[in-house]
Amino acid sequence: MRQLLKGNHAVVRGAIAAGCKAYFGYPITPASEIAEAASELFPEAGGVFIPAESEIGSIQMLFGAAAAGVRAMTASSGPGLSLMQEGISYMAGGELPGVIVDIMRAGPGLGNLGVEQGDYFQAVKGGGHGNYRTPTFAPNSVQEMSDLTMHAFDVADRYRNPVIVLADGALGQMMEPVEIPETAPKEPDKPWAVKGDAATRKNLITSIFLEHEVQEMLITKLEDKYREMDEKEVKWEEIQTEDSEIIIIAYGISSRIAREAVEMARADGSRVGLLRPISLYPFPTKRIRQLAGKAYSMLVLELSSGQLIEDVRLAVNGITPVQILRRTGGMMPTAEDVVEVLKTMESESVGNYA
Repeated sequence: MRQLLKGNHAVVRGAIAAGCKAYFGYPITPASEIAEAASELFPEAGGVFIPAESEIGSIQMLFGAAAAGVRAMTASSGPGLSLMQEGISYMAGGELPGVIVDIMRAGPGLGNLGVEQGDYFQAVKGGGHGNYRTPTFAPNSVQEMSDLTMHAFDVADRYRNPVIVLADGALGQMMEPVEIPETAPKEPDKPWAVKGDAATRKNLITSIFLEHEVQEMLITKLEDKYREMDEKEVKWEEIQTEDSEIIIIAYGISSRIAREAVEMARADGSRVGLLRPISLYPFPTKRIRQLAGKAYSMLVLELSSGQLIEDVRLAVNGITPVQILRRTGGMMPTAEDVVEVLKTMESESVGNYA
């Protein structure tokens, strides 16, 4: 079914199409339309919508639903995700699947409602306590707001782990045509779930292991799981990288600006390409390193104070220079701004090789 949807609404449509049966949440701009749409559409689809008293309440409700084997989700913006971090850590420690959508706003603190990508660290690095990771997927269109939400449920169930869909306020608020599947996928069996019946009486969901050796066994198990994610769940998109001398790395709304800049630079004869990380964790480290061996420079375009660039630099490992173009506070660069930086990088390269 093809519809014209706002990004936040596409999240809800995608969740329902994925078989999600429960939404728990507390409204916060620019994510409030997710809760609004969920309050209407989940009951219509035979699911449950419960408005939580806070983001702390919503993540604990998600914990409970996940423990019962129900596909469930919550959504918020940066300040709300901060409040959820303890609960996300508990879910990771208890090996519980669930989907958390973060529609980023400018920060820190209350900030403003402008477009920013400042939640990268807390989503990608595991912003709560302990040794855990959360797979994080970054859409760059309203269609992907739906598609990657659906994908997040599959990944969450596959690894019994919370998964984050990380989008900026522009994607949450913009409207584009979206194709929504009409049939829900088949969910995996969950023999580990606690359903309050005789068959699951012996099941136990916990993240507390007082014996040090047992706790280390859990961490080792989680590490093995994350290594499997690194091998199997990396997603990215490339635009004209085959002959590129400069590679732009950007995600979310920034990647749309970068793509336009690539087209403009190509029209002027510059050999510029784009790699868009779709999975921010696991990160496309190997592919970025391969491209670094062929390019004379890389440009990271991000709406934060140098967060994405840290993972790019780790991936490049000094093979080629990495520069950054960033804006914050709700400000965004234009494609023309990006092209001007590319021209400067080209001239500097010519000077270095002269």
